Amino acid sequence: MTTTVVPSSSIRAAIAVILVISAAATLFLFWLIYIHPAAATSAQYAFLPALNAVLNGLAATALLIGYTFIRAHKIKAHRAAMITAFGFSTLFLVSYILHHALHGDVRYPAHAALRGVYLPLLASHIILAVVALPLVLVTFFFSLTGRIPQHRKVARWTFPLWLYVSVTGVITYAMLRLAQG
Repeated sequence: MTTTVVPSSSIRAAIAVILVISAAATLFLFWLIYIHPAAATSAQYAFLPALNAVLNGLAATALLIGYTFIRAHKIKAHRAAMITAFGFSTLFLVSYILHHALHGDVRYPAHAALRGVYLPLLASHIILAVVALPLVLVTFFFSLTGRIPQHRKVARWTFPLWLYVSVTGVITYAMLRLAQG
């Protein structure tokens, strides 16, 4: 791998762009979920929430594999696993946007069991997903530009947040499906 040296001003500019893109993506998702009316209620796309859970589960698995590789100093395998996790998370985001564009928000039944567990878990999942997005992008930026010391510092925060968001995505899906019967 060749290391690319990027001036500090370029790094600040890249991080600023990442933050702007992350903020725009977050605002778009909130608009899509909470303001924009759903386009359809067709059962044709009813598989999307399950697909989202599978993609989250695959991302979490790739993250854990990547963590195992980096602990064993297998850099190329770590990079491949993390790119795979990024790919699964990207596919999740596309599927998630499609689902919410077509079906809008899905609410947990008001009197269902475990509502008091589900809502705080979902809230932490959403808040930490908003935080994780720019961290994932910054972590990848540092890695891809050869700034490994910065990559390591940020990855210490990114990894647990990204893993938490991926795992709680699967858990909230399962809880919602169980509550809906």
